[in-house]
Amino acid sequence: MARIAVIGAGLGAMAAAARLAVAGHRVVVHESTTTYGGAVGRFERDGFAFDTGPGLLPLPAVHRDLFLKTGKESLEKCVDLVQVDPAARHVFADGTDLLLPGTSRAGVVAALNSVLGPGAGERWGDFLVRAREAWDRTRRPLLEEPLWSDWTVLAEREPYPSVPHRRLLRTRRAATLAEVGAWELRDPRLTALLESHALAYGLDPRSVPASAAVLPYLDHAFGTWYVRGGLRELARALYERCLARRVEFVFGAEVTGIVEKDGRAAGVESADGTVAEADFVVAGVAPEVLGRLARRSVLRGAGEVPAQRGATSRLTVLLALRGGRPTGAAHRTVVHAEDRDAELDLLFGPSHGMVARPTVTVLRPDDPALVPDSDHEAVTITCAVPCEPDGSWAESEVYAQQAERLIDAAERAVPDLRKRLLWSEVRTPADIARTTGAEGGAVPAPALAAADGRWLHPSNTTALPGLFTVGGWSHPGGGLPHAGMSGALVAGLIVEGPDFRGSR
Repeated sequence: MARIAVIGAGLGAMAAAARLAVAGHRVVVHESTTTYGGAVGRFERDGFAFDTGPGLLPLPAVHRDLFLKTGKESLEKCVDLVQVDPAARHVFADGTDLLLPGTSRAGVVAALNSVLGPGAGERWGDFLVRAREAWDRTRRPLLEEPLWSDWTVLAEREPYPSVPHRRLLRTRRAATLAEVGAWELRDPRLTALLESHALAYGLDPRSVPASAAVLPYLDHAFGTWYVRGGLRELARALYERCLARRVEFVFGAEVTGIVEKDGRAAGVESADGTVAEADFVVAGVAPEVLGRLARRSVLRGAGEVPAQRGATSRLTVLLALRGGRPTGAAHRTVVHAEDRDAELDLLFGPSHGMVARPTVTVLRPDDPALVPDSDHEAVTITCAVPCEPDGSWAESEVYAQQAERLIDAAERAVPDLRKRLLWSEVRTPADIARTTGAEGGAVPAPALAAADGRWLHPSNTTALPGLFTVGGWSHPGGGLPHAGMSGALVAGLIVEGPDFRGSR
């Protein structure tokens, strides 16, 4: 039995802790805040409750496997998991209103042809076939296996089989997601539909590789799911699973250093000077935090700082509304930006400004647990915003102004929104930074293949023997499924050793 110190109580870290405890190890989680969950937070007021982090769960099979492998009770016995159907409503810049079904390809094709015109559905359907091929090529190395020592193989090959495109007397293939939209989908609304999946993770479709086609494919093939009571309930269930496996949690315990002995990690030191000895250390923290704790760079693999790190954060507005949720209202609505180029330039360009009319996601859960009674509704609005790398937050009024713009945009999805508004709460990048420690409140994106490895994340193993990384800032990257898989990978590497190649 090994002694294992885990830094942080995010979902990836707790996934590793639960799996390691089941394997017979003594696991202690050191969390600097007073609660578990990391970015999966909760805000409550006046009988309303909101998720302050992710609001939906993609690829639930990852967490089904986690609960199956760590106890007798399945995920569905621990949380009330329901599929979101229809998958989403899309309100485009030209006023087109599209209700997109769930995992039915025929239903999706029919809906697109009906709303966007003949041929639109077939073009999207053909794209999904190619996206599936990219998924099949990258699923294991990017999600289920530790990052290969020869990770450049993933960097060099573009797994998305793009359609040859004749341009300026040359035949070219799409190298970015934006080129996939322009050359293969050939409709600005289909392009907006495609690119919204990248924007949801803070990725610039003009620079992200074509392999990002796996993001909309995941949504289509496996559906999007909701946990009744909010995603915080998933964090609670995982925390309770850890306790049932005798994982120990120490809250309010700020780790200030990783102890080294004989050239390997040997424990953690807390702010009060106490040292907890350990045979292995698992760090579920942002790279800049890990660098301070290890007092040097210890990351390995696809570079110390992935290209997308620090690119964007999230602005979230929580709305308490009078009046019940209308029957048949879409759970998720994406209101697309009126000027796509201006949005991308401001969000990802050197000036890093706020977008006047950004792409926003509106979540309207049909969940009595989130409201005081049936005569009220809880609505969450989010959009990507630039990070604040200097951490000054001096222009906090900018976020208040942007929150008003988000509410204006959301009125296209929720009629009479302002008339129904009781109060609102704004969560800024500063809140994310305080919760996660990520510089500027940055939010990690999933790892992607190709593009010279710029969209890969550092390996779960590090340059310091005995030290492992877990969570969204390490392989396989951000997002709830990816964080969960990072826990499985770290547990496998510790239990089975460096020859571990993932579950089969």
